[in-house]
Amino acid sequence: YQGGDYPNPDYRTVCSGVTGHTEIVKVSYDETLIPTREILRVFWENHDPTQGNRQGNDIGTQYRSAVYWTTAEQADEVRKTHDEFSAVLHAAGIGSITTEMHPAESLTFWPAEDYHQKYLKKNPFGYDCHAHTGFFLPA
Repeated sequence: YQGGDYPNPDYRTVCSGVTGHTEIVKVSYDETLIPTREILRVFWENHDPTQGNRQGNDIGTQYRSAVYWTTAEQADEVRKTHDEFSAVLHAAGIGSITTEMHPAESLTFWPAEDYHQKYLKKNPFGYDCHAHTGFFLPA
């Protein structure tokens, strides 16, 4: 969880909507093996960044779209790909991006409980809420 101000959040309190946290995935990677732009392409294209506080049937502030960066280079790529993807969505007549964008160091990261990690592996009949929008960033 990240983006809230409640200490030691857990799934129950995050779902209550009072913590301000969103459910996130912390991505560690080697820029020499996969560029930040590629990770952001997957981010923008595999969810609906225009829905505000929801993703599909999951509704609440904990389901808002958010991206947090750790370097100035990542910040530049986030803003650049946001603008590019926004233009693609606008040209297709789709709503504006509502994704929250901030430096990660200003927000404490809290790992989710073990039972909430690798959810689809542990719940093979769980669902996949990703939108797979079909809109792509230019290479």
